[in-house]
Amino acid sequence: MKSSRRFVSIVVPAYKAEKTIKENLLILKNVLDRIRYNYEIICVVDGVLDKTEQEAKKLEKKFPGIVKVLSYEKNLGKGHAVRYGMANAKGDIIGFIDAGKDLNPYGLPLLLEHFEWYDADILIGSKRHQASKVVYPWQRRILSFGYQMFVRVLFGLDVKDTQVGMKFFKREVLKKVLPRVLVKEFAFDIELLSVSHFLGYRKIYEGPVELRMEFGTSTIVSKGFWRTVLKMIWDTLAVFYRLKIIRYYDDSNRKNWITPRYLSI
Repeated sequence: MKSSRRFVSIVVPAYKAEKTIKENLLILKNVLDRIRYNYEIICVVDGVLDKTEQEAKKLEKKFPGIVKVLSYEKNLGKGHAVRYGMANAKGDIIGFIDAGKDLNPYGLPLLLEHFEWYDADILIGSKRHQASKVVYPWQRRILSFGYQMFVRVLFGLDVKDTQVGMKFFKREVLKKVLPRVLVKEFAFDIELLSVSHFLGYRKIYEGPVELRMEFGTSTIVSKGFWRTVLKMIWDTLAVFYRLKIIRYYDDSNRKNWITPRYLSI
């Protein structure tokens, strides 16, 4: 019997995934059927550019109330898709997981148990957790390590890995944080974490993941390696500027926040 204490919402951003989205959502549902909480899966189609929405809606029809499909016409990026899904979530634990073959969703039940054990504000999947099973190229290892040192110096976040696409938040954290974030292309994760930390949500923990990544097929290569590296640095510095220099995220600056109308979480 499912526990009535928790309801979990998981957002799955999807972009041009017509060939894989049904399989991805079905695997995720099968995994979540094993957890002791009630749950919903919110698939957000980031731009209606192919048949991704049609394929996902087949599962929405098959599993009403469990699978929900949201979409909008223009591609606006993963960060926007995740925030849009979170704004429409009803869980008291709300998370997201990247669609695709790189990240294995079978570790989700253990991550959710970690969330309970730690009474976490935020729990993030981490490649560097001692129980993680990861295979990814040396180029990504070097970039990941360097970026994490960069992030630690700028924001004081005491975590070893901020970039895995599997994170969970208490609803109360997102209610405070989502109206403030601007959602840039490469710093969405850092913005969520750093603003949460700034607002006093310090119980940020890491949990194990299973990850297998091919360098040649990763986003960082498809969008251009050096372009992506420079854009990550630029977007991260922009978060630092807003957080530490102009104090954009402060309550006193509320009138200047750029908050979309759909954000009613």
